[in-house]
Amino acid sequence: MTDKMQSLALAPVGNLDSYIRAANAWPMLSADEERALAEKLHYHGDLEAAKTLILSHLRFVVHIARNYAGYGLPQADLIQEGNIGLMKAVRRFNPEVGVRLVSFAVHWIKAEHPRIRSA
Repeated sequence: MTDKMQSLALAPVGNLDSYIRAANAWPMLSADEERALAEKLHYHGDLEAAKTLILSHLRFVVHIARNYAGYGLPQADLIQEGNIGLMKAVRRFNPEVGVRLVSFAVHWIKAEHPRIRSA
């Protein structure tokens, strides 16, 4: 993990806007980087790989949460529930299947909130 990435991970976040900026500051992974990290996690239980996969995909949770802002819950709650779904997706992701993590994770992100599941 680079120094910039480490400082982003440890920076305190005071409000939702700061959190969203921090989530969007994480670099997106290339397909090869994502696969290498997913293999480290899947085959060796590498928790640093899991952390990097999660942090680099937080922007997608924010994006999905914004799409469901009118469902009666605060955006922060939607993001929090979506983050739980992202963590579950990273844990269950199999890099051998041949899909990107974001495609696999959408179901898990949406599944964490009952009102989102039906959309």
